[in-house]
Amino acid sequence: MNRPDPARRVRLRRRLRTAGFLSPWLAGFGVFFAYPLAATVYFSFMHYNQIRPPTFVGLRNWSYVLERMPLFGPALWNTLWLVVVMVTLRVVFGLGIGLLATRVKLGKGLLRTLFYLPCLVPPVAATVAFVFLLNPGTGPVNGILSALGLPSPGWFTDPAWAKPSLVLLSLWGIGDLMVVFLAALLDVPREQYEAAELDGAGPLATFRYVTWPSITPVVTFAVVTGVVQTMQYYTQALVAGRMASGVSIGPGTVVQPGYPDHSTLTVPQLVYSLGFQNFNTGAACVLSLVLFALAMSVTALLMRRRGGLLRAED
Repeated sequence: MNRPDPARRVRLRRRLRTAGFLSPWLAGFGVFFAYPLAATVYFSFMHYNQIRPPTFVGLRNWSYVLERMPLFGPALWNTLWLVVVMVTLRVVFGLGIGLLATRVKLGKGLLRTLFYLPCLVPPVAATVAFVFLLNPGTGPVNGILSALGLPSPGWFTDPAWAKPSLVLLSLWGIGDLMVVFLAALLDVPREQYEAAELDGAGPLATFRYVTWPSITPVVTFAVVTGVVQTMQYYTQALVAGRMASGVSIGPGTVVQPGYPDHSTLTVPQLVYSLGFQNFNTGAACVLSLVLFALAMSVTALLMRRRGGLLRAED
């Protein structure tokens, strides 16, 4: 009779112990990610109006979304535009303000507090305030621009200025990134700055060869999380479009998103409109999967060891 291998029993106990520690995460992953993803894939091949049982329609939903849906192109373009422009400017401004906060000696605590305070404002309240401030007829911003003899844009009522207005709104709440970059900048060893100063390196050379290599992982984190969040951009664009349109919203009122002229329409808004206003669950699931694939592709591109933001040794 063969006796059980003691080493195998030890390995089994370790695996069971590891599985026990991972069980909360595994349960959460299965319930909140794996199952919804599998259900989304399943319903993308079904005709389902959330009332009658789903019926299999093959690739009809995919064909409709990718070939015949008129708003898919504008929504995808707006989402990608916001990803490129908004994420880039937020990272640049957040890093710049973080650098400024490390240089200021007098009142640095007050400065950091003032930059972080806008992050505490709820997104809906911040968007309503911005729409009021940038109102082309009664807003104080255009009043100041007119008094200075400068052109007064239409902001949220002009298709050419609607997305830049949303970018300004996101830059106003840049304090979250400022805190992240500030922590990374303060963590750079002072000895490296002293060595660079002894070698005669200027500010640009010091930033390039000392600061940037040290904060690259944090920049990668900021870019990746920014891309994922902007791919899900919904509340601010929807509230800004509805407020700028002047349409009163009440019980039973259905307002199509994207005002003005679909310039603020994003893919998440289109998903909600299809799934919960038009009860076209299959097409909404197709859009969700397209958005998921884009987010995963961009994230994988940014996280590459070579060619991405991360260096090979990180």
